[in-house]
Amino acid sequence: MITVNEPILEYRPGSAERKALRAELKALQSQSIDMPLRIGGKKVSSKRTYKCHVPHDHAKILGEFHCADAEHAHAAIEAAGAAHEEWSNMSLEDRSQIFLKAADLLAGPWRAKINAATMLGQGKTVHQAEIDSACELIDFLRFNVEFARQIYDNQPISSPGCLNRSQYRSLEGFVFSLTPFNFTAIAGNLCATPTLMGNTVVWKPSERSVLSAHFIMDLFEEAGLPPGVINMIPSDIPEPISNVVLSHPDFAGINFTGSTRVFQILWQQISDNLSNYKGYPKIVGETGGKDFIFAHSSANIDELVTALIRGSFEYQGQKCSAASRAFIPSSIWERVTEKLVQQVSTIKIGPVTDFSNFMTAVIDKRSFDTIAGYIDYAKKSDDHEIIAGGSYDDTKGYFVQPTVVVASSPTTKLMTEEIFGPVLTLHRYEDDDIDATLKACDSASPYGLIGAIFAKDRRVICDLSDRLTHTAGNFYINDKPTGAVVGQQPFGGGRASGTNDKAGSLWSLIRWTNPRTIKETFVPATDYHYPSMEHDETDLKL
Repeated sequence: MITVNEPILEYRPGSAERKALRAELKALQSQSIDMPLRIGGKKVSSKRTYKCHVPHDHAKILGEFHCADAEHAHAAIEAAGAAHEEWSNMSLEDRSQIFLKAADLLAGPWRAKINAATMLGQGKTVHQAEIDSACELIDFLRFNVEFARQIYDNQPISSPGCLNRSQYRSLEGFVFSLTPFNFTAIAGNLCATPTLMGNTVVWKPSERSVLSAHFIMDLFEEAGLPPGVINMIPSDIPEPISNVVLSHPDFAGINFTGSTRVFQILWQQISDNLSNYKGYPKIVGETGGKDFIFAHSSANIDELVTALIRGSFEYQGQKCSAASRAFIPSSIWERVTEKLVQQVSTIKIGPVTDFSNFMTAVIDKRSFDTIAGYIDYAKKSDDHEIIAGGSYDDTKGYFVQPTVVVASSPTTKLMTEEIFGPVLTLHRYEDDDIDATLKACDSASPYGLIGAIFAKDRRVICDLSDRLTHTAGNFYINDKPTGAVVGQQPFGGGRASGTNDKAGSLWSLIRWTNPRTIKETFVPATDYHYPSMEHDETDLKL
């Protein structure tokens, strides 16, 4: 079993990795990259293209990707079907070698390219790109192979005279992978995991992260992925693609990460088409969150403030795991807010090419406007007060200052709705009102993704953990809610946050196999009679 995660490179001044990344950033900005569709192993052009902008400087264009339509969706499904039999019959070990090779390529000569693409295309700082597009994706590719082997090794017991075994078949059809903009690793994992288990995939990456997706396809092909196993069809208009895919009789499952509302729409669409399918599709989704930090009066102030800042503002809060609401007791309120406001004022924001920046721009105009709308609401609302940040500017890039808001109750708009940006909302509670506040933390938001508590007293830690059992699929004690590591903290949540299939564990792989149980009897019976059927004179006297 692999027990070591990919080491995180530090990119210190003068280091080899820093020089390599600088060179790749320069190279990507000096060209316009053409990003075709990938169908059946071929690069396919379309009539319409979409420009990929740099979030911190939206006048800069990294290139254009070709937009898929319904016709391309049909072609991708056909290509997946054509590749399915040969791919599903390939041994797990042979399929595994492709992804292990991809991991080694990514850990070596491809690392700077994927990181640079993620930084420029998705607005990540060097550290955020390194832990995502390099380390986490490498971990997914390597650990998933070991998880798959564990599944295959899970075999039933056999009685004398027979042999029982489980055959782990692919699903009967294709898998539709829909991936988000915010994590390159999630994009790579959501299309690679079903294929590792023998399935073929139609992949629609977010239109806001096609540059890194383009290089992921290059990486997989370089590692030996056969044509048609993964077919990438990006588009800025998703409905024509999803309508074709979700109405097709060979649709066998969906692997999704994105918004709760979109997932609900897709689930309803699948339900409406259920009678058209060969079988019941596997539905896997990780969606939204309104993640919390709940502080007790015994919490360490410095540790708590650091977690609030890192958990809320790394990658501009554009993580489903980002801390978005916090509950602070009155006994430590003044010390926490004073230190928090002071430290937030020191956060440096700017382009990703300046490695000293802690934050950069949000992904695009749509996100910028949504986040700005919440900040404007807080400015006008009697239930909210902004105590740090509150400004934004999209003149050159989509920049939003890290913003801290105080809410009068735990059920206000900013305490319950997902914002997906650098906005942290605090609620002050009286120490002797902790029971009611815990209930509000549990019930005020429909989500159940991530939560964290801060306390020293072990009795308090146990009590808070028990009372917040169903609030989060990933729960942190004295740590920020972000940063789940493959193999260490399998990721996913319940309630409105998804199906909790735990990416980064064998549970997510199990969903993409269709087991068949086989019993082989070595000496079959030749007489239908059982011993209990033998004649007994005493039976007649009953």
